[in-house]
Amino acid sequence: MPMNRTSFIIDGFNLYHSVREAAKFFEGKGTKWLNIKELCSSYLQIVGGGAKLENIYYFSALAKHLESTHPDVTTRHRAFLECIKDSGVKIQLARFKKKQFLCKHCGETIKRHEEKETDVAIASTIFEILFNDEADNIVIMSGDTDIAPAVRTAKSLFPEKLIGFAFPYERKNKELATISDFSFTISKEQYRKYQFPDPYVLKSDRKINKPLEW
Repeated sequence: MPMNRTSFIIDGFNLYHSVREAAKFFEGKGTKWLNIKELCSSYLQIVGGGAKLENIYYFSALAKHLESTHPDVTTRHRAFLECIKDSGVKIQLARFKKKQFLCKHCGETIKRHEEKETDVAIASTIFEILFNDEADNIVIMSGDTDIAPAVRTAKSLFPEKLIGFAFPYERKNKELATISDFSFTISKEQYRKYQFPDPYVLKSDRKINKPLEW
């Protein structure tokens, strides 16, 4: 039986907001200390065909613009990134960029920060995986339709490969489900099931404690 190599692509912020929503159902027990590698591995049976985990790519950005009001926000994020990297997840960080919006209600100009480059980075990685024949399946963990054009093009150029979606809890999207070869939804219970131990012990034997608010 041929090896069914499967790589996961994680939209970090789409997953994060899902995890936050799921936490409401667990009476403060926390869901953010998520072992992404184990979570992905738990769904290989749904991919089927003897799927074997090849790589996991995680895309996010550090919210440095919030440090003046929430000084621990990037500290917590960096701790989490260190844990998932140690477990074997490949991390790619984008950035936040300040952008001005015109409020339709009051007419005032509002300044906000938007995550930039992540969608393009995810699209680029999809094509790198397929072009380099790294995997037979790609599972994209996101419910964001911004990635839809890249998926359509990738499927037309590499019809022998399968591209599916793992929709985070409360992030299922009908359009993405329609254009994918397969899809499934992650339950909130899976977030609770696949948490890192506290503390997490790195391969270097250094310990990282779970942030108190997580």
